[in-house]
Amino acid sequence: MIPASFWTILSVLNFVIIVATTQHVLRTRRDPRGMLVWILAVLLLPFLGLILYLLIGGAPIQRKVRRRRRHRSMIESALSEQTAELARSHDALDEKGIDASQRKLMALATRVSDSVVTSHNAVEIVHDAERAFLNLGLAIEAARSHVHLEYYIFASDETGCAMRDLLVKKAREGVETRLLLDAVGCWRLSRSFVRSMRESGVEVEFFLPWGISTRRFQLNCRNHRKLAVIDGEVGFLGSKNIADEYLGRKKKYGPWRDTQLRIAGPCVAQLQEVFVEDWHFATGENLSSDRYFPPPKSAGDRLIQIVPSGPDEGVDVMHQLLYAAVSDARQSIAFITPYFVPDKAMILALTSAAYHGVRVQLLLPSQSDHWFVLWAGRTFYEELLNAGVEIYEYDKGMLHSKVVIVDERWAMVGSANMDVRSFRINFELTSMLFDNALAHQLQVDFDELCAESGRVERHQIESWSYGQTLAAGIARLATPLL
Repeated sequence: MIPASFWTILSVLNFVIIVATTQHVLRTRRDPRGMLVWILAVLLLPFLGLILYLLIGGAPIQRKVRRRRRHRSMIESALSEQTAELARSHDALDEKGIDASQRKLMALATRVSDSVVTSHNAVEIVHDAERAFLNLGLAIEAARSHVHLEYYIFASDETGCAMRDLLVKKAREGVETRLLLDAVGCWRLSRSFVRSMRESGVEVEFFLPWGISTRRFQLNCRNHRKLAVIDGEVGFLGSKNIADEYLGRKKKYGPWRDTQLRIAGPCVAQLQEVFVEDWHFATGENLSSDRYFPPPKSAGDRLIQIVPSGPDEGVDVMHQLLYAAVSDARQSIAFITPYFVPDKAMILALTSAAYHGVRVQLLLPSQSDHWFVLWAGRTFYEELLNAGVEIYEYDKGMLHSKVVIVDERWAMVGSANMDVRSFRINFELTSMLFDNALAHQLQVDFDELCAESGRVERHQIESWSYGQTLAAGIARLATPLL
């Protein structure tokens, strides 16, 4: 029989945990809803609430942010020298033919992200998974100097093994091959798989590794970026990771749809800059040399801005840009996002635009690899539908693209979802395409997807079962943390 003193000690310890954690939450001064949820979690879930707070709460975020900023300051001047020519010869902000509204948005994006809009770029938009992997594979096969890859998920399945074999082949040919992976996104990647690459000359590193050996147990501040830079001349970015599901090889989700960009021209130097900063943060190795930043060459006539975002920035870059996108819309705005958990500000922006006569369309998945997030997003449907927002659910497979299109004048494609983690916690990467033709191409694809999707109506929400409404309510309670 357990003595009464044991339960007394547990009660006292739990009380101390509640007081200490509540005090810490109050001193962080974050979103009041998130603060309240964490306080309730600690009160209602003895000990478990503390574990969750330490894993995904905000406790160590600021320490990571300070560390990230220190690393950036070490190479900032060297990187500035490498991109000085880019900013001087290809800065598109003062180009003719840009309307006042676009110029205003360019200035905002430049100010909050400290990156410039570059001219003379080439862009290819790819939705087909096989073609996207083929393009990347061909570019790596043609590499002569270096291959830099950065992904949130890299699996040891058929797709991952094919990529590993290609990277090993290039490393043995003398091409510098670097692979930066997120430690949480790749937590299932076996040591033997990684070792096989390292022993063959591929440099593999992990972003913010966690576990007992590293004495890090906090799961926030993940590197959610997906990018590739080949010889400093060709780049890839978007929403596609390296795993079988991204090629539609897992029956559970069916065809998996992403949007990836193949880019060439001056903007590739901006993509390289992102990789160099992330690599230095993970390894301490400084790659800001001429070898990785060849002189920028004209490759086309597209205006592009590469915008990195993360908790180390002085402002919530993605939040600012998405809010500006909605505010800038005159006629239409279209969103594709797989994980839709907006905050109150974004809901207000979307409904306000709809009330002002802007056609607001949301294209979301009907099935998800994260059902809890799916139902959290659905709790916002009624408010949006009441304002006139059109909501479509895609049911032909897993919709994983992250796309925003405004008035068919400009667009955003990248890795960021419409949720709190992409807004404020994770490291993300977005391209802003200030080009009517590219925006129109994305809009045509969006319209085709909507035609294949089911439009959500109010009566569908009103007919939810008891279990569905309960699941939605529980998920809605956790939205400040998702």
